[in-house]
Amino acid sequence: MPGDISANSGTTYFGQTLVNAVQSGTVPQSRIDDMALRILAAWYLLGQDSGYPSVNFNAWNINGGVNTHVNVQGDHKKLVNIFALVNPLTKFTSTDSVIRSIGAASTVLLKNVNKALPLASPETIGIVGNGAGPSSKGPNGNPSFIAVTATGLGMMAFLLWSFIQPLDAITAKASAAGTTVSSSLSDTDLNAASSAASGKDVAIVFITGLSVPQCVTGAAGDRNNLQAWHGGDALVAKVASVNANTIVVVNSVGAIVMESWINHVNVTAVVWSGLPGQEAGNSVTDILYGIYNPSGRLPYTIGKSASDYSAQVIYSSSSSITPIPYTEGLLVDYRHFDKNNIAPRFEFGFGLSYTAFQYSGISISGSTVGGTAPTGSALDSWLHTKVVTVTFTVQNNGTIAGHEIPQLYTTPPTSTQSAPKNLKGFDSIYLTPGQSKTVTMQLSRYDLSFWEVVSQRWTVPSGTHGISVGASSRDIRLTGSFTV
Repeated sequence: MPGDISANSGTTYFGQTLVNAVQSGTVPQSRIDDMALRILAAWYLLGQDSGYPSVNFNAWNINGGVNTHVNVQGDHKKLVNIFALVNPLTKFTSTDSVIRSIGAASTVLLKNVNKALPLASPETIGIVGNGAGPSSKGPNGNPSFIAVTATGLGMMAFLLWSFIQPLDAITAKASAAGTTVSSSLSDTDLNAASSAASGKDVAIVFITGLSVPQCVTGAAGDRNNLQAWHGGDALVAKVASVNANTIVVVNSVGAIVMESWINHVNVTAVVWSGLPGQEAGNSVTDILYGIYNPSGRLPYTIGKSASDYSAQVIYSSSSSITPIPYTEGLLVDYRHFDKNNIAPRFEFGFGLSYTAFQYSGISISGSTVGGTAPTGSALDSWLHTKVVTVTFTVQNNGTIAGHEIPQLYTTPPTSTQSAPKNLKGFDSIYLTPGQSKTVTMQLSRYDLSFWEVVSQRWTVPSGTHGISVGASSRDIRLTGSFTV
């Protein structure tokens, strides 16, 4: 951070190297000024210039004098549940963990056939996969990662203060209802997996996917492919071959290809837990048993093949510095899929609920006229003033209270040759059965602008701007437009 000029060289293009580049004229002083402006803009925006706490730790020198060793954890584990503040009917208690509730709220329900979930007091449950159990090296047992994927690596890594594994949480909940739980925590022993799942009312199989696989394989690099780790596809296939009610729980840092089993007739539900943190077990149990109604939405597209994505892995290169062509421009993730008419497995913004929501009555008002577009800076207030207002109504027409996540996408004029849809707003709306609410989202000129290279300014393009509102990037419920 900012990284070596070459691997493990200990050198950088910044620091004295950058100073030398400016002095020699290779890098203009104006570039340095622009870099400083961008850093200081955030500094002042967050009020760090006045009354901001002093730095009190140095991660590179734990015994340094600046370290005050403040206990920042406090009582986070027993803070009042943040969702209870907006959801008086939540089934969490005031002593439940904020971490637990965030884990549940961020979980995405991808598939739910014939209301396989929430679980309705099954007599027997089979739990399969090492992702349901503990690591042999403990919750912070780097480097094996043969267990629940609760955190990421690199800048996403942190030490867990405590950890609740899925097997323990599900077993505790099941036992209270008189349910018998069997388990196999091996990813590779398919016979044991079959034995644990066979004849059970429901089988829950846990699979994982993490980045930086050298921690396991010893080979440098990030994810080598988009498959589940440790033979996860084979594990799901084996469990589904012996149990007609197989639920798959995925802990992963990003998309995995699941085409080999997603349409299997016996895979009745898929729960995407992402990186759920130290309350992983309790969070997924709350989803499985309907204690929390799923409201998570995919922050990326899950494709049917790795080749569906705009970026491809470069497995070998003859150059010491591998050239990476960024030819996709702004057409990344769902924009790429939409622009090229590629059908995803699960689209950006997708997520199911245990209830149903209806959208109606879109209204668009406002105008972008007035003022003068600034030259250069993206910080000008003219850009960020809200000028277009979109309102609509969302109703819970199901039987269970829950959160809907309405999303607003814009479609710029065809002259821009941009992506068909661009996310510009979303919200989380809690609704009881039958309840409806009016949702308001506002757009600024910046939301509607493009960078004009020739004039070096942000410009709102002339023409018709489309507005789409829906439950995901491909589940559009309401449309409208306005003209600039």
